[in-house]
Amino acid sequence: MIKMEFNQIINEFEESSDVDFAKNMKRFGIQYVKSYGLRLPQIRKIAKESDKNHDLALKLWNHGYHETYLLATLVEESDKVDSKQLNDWVHAFYSWDLVDQACINLLRFIPEAFDNIFIWCNSDEEFVKRTAFSLIAVLAVHNKNLDFDKYFEIIKEGSKDNRNFVKKSVNWAIRQIGKIDMENNRKALELAYEIMEIDNKASKWVARGAIKELESEKVQVKLKS
Repeated sequence: MIKMEFNQIINEFEESSDVDFAKNMKRFGIQYVKSYGLRLPQIRKIAKESDKNHDLALKLWNHGYHETYLLATLVEESDKVDSKQLNDWVHAFYSWDLVDQACINLLRFIPEAFDNIFIWCNSDEEFVKRTAFSLIAVLAVHNKNLDFDKYFEIIKEGSKDNRNFVKKSVNWAIRQIGKIDMENNRKALELAYEIMEIDNKASKWVARGAIKELESEKVQVKLKS
């Protein structure tokens, strides 16, 4: 099968552009400077037709549209991402969906990104900080054998951040750790109850949501089975 090249992809994006959907994206908190208004399944389909390609990923990223950023995370070759590119891309994040898709599609395959969690978690930039906790959540789904205890202190500290897209990612991280197995469920709940004791509105919001899900019958039955 002939792989799609950069110009073909841009032509496809332009032909499929949906201005109304682009406007609607902002209702879901998806921010962007330029967008073709494409849905994620459309982008994933093009990714499959393009295959992994480092040079293509860089061209797509530099094109500067929301959809080309997302596609870049799908077609990038993780072993060709150096430290500079990794930090440049993460510090360019501007929307929660780009953060989460980058974590799912690319960052979870880059060992250096795991180490950078301890750097990104202290960032003043909302979406850089979200990256740290979203990546923990994604790793809990896809790399279940990792030792997640080492992240507990930064999760506890991160829970104090009242910014919407940070606290949601902290909550997500706790919930995903707690759904790995019964032992991690116990540890995540202990962490959530510790966070609940912090005199901070955001922390209590994070803890309540995590406890509600991790103690739910649905999660408990699934873990025990």
